[in-house]
Amino acid sequence: MQDQNFKNHIRLIPLYHGIAFLLIFAGLIGSVINLLNHHDAGNHYSAALLIVVFFLLLLIFWYARVFALKAQDRAIRAEENFRYYILTGKPFPKELRMGQIIALRFASDEEMPALTKRAIEEKLSQKQIKQEIKNWKADHHRV
Repeated sequence: MQDQNFKNHIRLIPLYHGIAFLLIFAGLIGSVINLLNHHDAGNHYSAALLIVVFFLLLLIFWYARVFALKAQDRAIRAEENFRYYILTGKPFPKELRMGQIIALRFASDEEMPALTKRAIEEKLSQKQIKQEIKNWKADHHRV
């Protein structure tokens, strides 16, 4: 597996993030056009039902991703809080935002405590934290 770093750590799944979304969105648009172009009153119900189905698919697609990311965020917070505790003997400072914690997971054990302090003091963004990491600790499990 290729070494992970700031430039290649983002993971996109083309079938999910690209094709599935585009197909659902295209189906929703097509079903709206179908309803607007139907002049036969007998087919309005099925045309409207298609809109509902594609809208539900879009919601399921969106929330399946959001719920999975929230679960991963909770796991990352617990793992990184424990790692920080092992390294410093103290829990994570309350001032850290979730995005900062997610970025700090890539920092090596040697860098993490000092970078955590800087993240709070300088209000570093997720991107800035990742750019400051010298010894990248890969995370190949988050999708």
